[in-house]
Amino acid sequence: MKICILGAGALGSTFGAWLSEAGHEAWLLNRPNAHIAAVARDGLDIETAEGRRRVQVRAAMSAETVGVVDLVVVLVKSFATAEAMRQALALVGPETLVLSLQNGLGHEELLAEIVGPERVIAGKTYVGGVLLGPGRIRSGVAGKQTLIGELDGQLTPRVQAVAEAFAGAGLATTVSANIRGTLWDKLQVNVATGALTGITQLTYGQLYSEPLLRDTALQAVAEAIAVARAAGVELGLQEPEAAWQLAREGLAPSFKTSMLQSLQRGSITEIDFINGAVVRLGQQYRVPTPVNATLVACIKGIERALADRQQEDATS
Repeated sequence: MKICILGAGALGSTFGAWLSEAGHEAWLLNRPNAHIAAVARDGLDIETAEGRRRVQVRAAMSAETVGVVDLVVVLVKSFATAEAMRQALALVGPETLVLSLQNGLGHEELLAEIVGPERVIAGKTYVGGVLLGPGRIRSGVAGKQTLIGELDGQLTPRVQAVAEAFAGAGLATTVSANIRGTLWDKLQVNVATGALTGITQLTYGQLYSEPLLRDTALQAVAEAIAVARAAGVELGLQEPEAAWQLAREGLAPSFKTSMLQSLQRGSITEIDFINGAVVRLGQQYRVPTPVNATLVACIKGIERALADRQQEDATS
């Protein structure tokens, strides 16, 4: 299968490496930066719990270099989804599928507006990754599930083919007949830990040793569950504690969430698509979400401080 990973961060690089090793024509596509240049030049240096290895992965900085593919896996930051997909339309042919594995809610609707709803399938992954430096990542794949499905719940051959390609590459993948519920289950996991680690700058090991933070996480997840139920979503994770525990399964105490990694790089976060989505939908369904609203406000304040500092540095 010819597959393009749109967004070569730690997670996108992980998927690209595993699929390449399995014999697929897998491409990493990213705007020019030090990481994609290092991968193109030297390959990808991967650290896992089992050890370290180098994998040769095709890397490109323009969609025209890659050409039409069977599958586009979208793993850019949520706020960059629409722009990235518009710039990558050279990947899309008559039979191309587009799969978002991004954090949060709302990506499928954005992608459908650009490539057509008939091409879009949905998914979530619990695979983890950390960018250690240009061309270097730490990946957490063992024991981590990826779930994909049609938005209408049908079990189609095209989704099964993608699942088989992923599973054959060592990326454990299940087809879900309730992918909307799956999206909300993963949202609970992101709601539990992302904003809190971004605000406190704590790793998973530190976060899970603080009872006060656990209590806040459970309250935030409880709000998300209440909103999902009001929206008529059938959840797999019914209790906040289940999401809290699932979030750290198989990940080292040193693990950093993508939100924390973004802030440490001085970048804006995906908060609008995670806790922000809970707040927006809570307003729509008249469900109070004060904890999530507070977490969003805190992250927005941190983003503002970072932006101001960067502007000061640029003018000094």
